[in-house]
Amino acid sequence: MEHEVEPQRAGHIDVQVMGEEGSTTAEFAIVTLAAVAFAGLLVSILSSGDVRGMLMGLIRQALSF
Repeated sequence: MEHEVEPQRAGHIDVQVMGEEGSTTAEFAIVTLAAVAFAGLLVSILSSGDVRGMLMGLIRQALSF
């Protein structure tokens, strides 16, 4: 049995399309916030004294070859 598709009437709003319209923007905002939080975490870790000393040691060792 086939389902018939109703023709769209003038002034008819497709609710499914309206509900998904802003989802891409919301997903983009969430991913952007997560990236900013991750960058902040990396900055705080890499700016600590112990990690900075370890990284400088690796750089000195790499440049000494």
